[in-house]
Amino acid sequence: MDVVLLFPGQGSQKPGMGRDLASAFPAARAVFDAVDEALGQSLSHITFDGPEEELTLTDRAQPALLTHGAAVWAVVGPALGPSVRAAAGHSLGEFTAYHAAGALPVADAARLVRRRGELMRETGLASPGAMAAILGTLTTPIDALCATASDASGQVVPANYNAAEQTVVSGDVAAVDRVMALAKSSGAKRAVRLPVSGAFHSPLMAPAAPGLIEALARAPFADARVPIYGNVDGQPTTTVADARARLARQLTSPVRWLEVMTRLAADHPDALFVEMGPGAVLTGLAKRIAPAVATATCGTAAEVDALLTRVGVAA
Repeated sequence: MDVVLLFPGQGSQKPGMGRDLASAFPAARAVFDAVDEALGQSLSHITFDGPEEELTLTDRAQPALLTHGAAVWAVVGPALGPSVRAAAGHSLGEFTAYHAAGALPVADAARLVRRRGELMRETGLASPGAMAAILGTLTTPIDALCATASDASGQVVPANYNAAEQTVVSGDVAAVDRVMALAKSSGAKRAVRLPVSGAFHSPLMAPAAPGLIEALARAPFADARVPIYGNVDGQPTTTVADARARLARQLTSPVRWLEVMTRLAADHPDALFVEMGPGAVLTGLAKRIAPAVATATCGTAAEVDALLTRVGVAA
């Protein structure tokens, strides 16, 4: 059975994630221990026990989610690896995808995404912004609404094209408020502010770019063993140069998840799409974007056992 790996992004974190994995599988415990040592802090304690407000901080949530995804992969990778045909991750999850594809060791990946989180958090504090989810079918395209809502007092842009009826916008607070009102007038079912610390995937993140580019240049990337479908354009790549360039561009560019999933489903229609991490956000989006694809979640010890049974191997 062919497999496509999907790794979730920030917002999927929750206290307790990974605790049962670390208890059940020594390989998972070793990943958490390696990241704790690499970061010089007990990230596993925050991940397993909270508090939630600390785990939600951008520079905690990002390495925690990457570590959880890497821990799951450490358990199932030896059995599943030969069947994996491609991988992708939503925003932060794209870094985890590169790790799973053998392009970046877990300790280096954790240090890199912690630095990314620090830069994003610092930029958000220096240049306050907002994000909002726009849900439903609009009579005016979201890009046009964002253009209308942007003026000299602030700008707003699409940040995540998650599905045909779900887009996240990002930008200056006043502009985000304006586009939320415009979206409701254009038929949106809901327009909801998100609890984030900055205007991620927007031009407001530009001050963080030099630091991220420097961190990406230092990280010991190798070519990926399977194609990684990138957030910035939905296209597959395996090269180190593309990895660094795309992960840098991702900071201020929209996450084109609708394009990623559409292309993955077209290229691998018979594969099992496995979400490697907490929750089922990406499998939910997959069912909306490409209803015919088979999906599975793999974030807990029970889900590991179920997945390996489904593909005909044992942990």
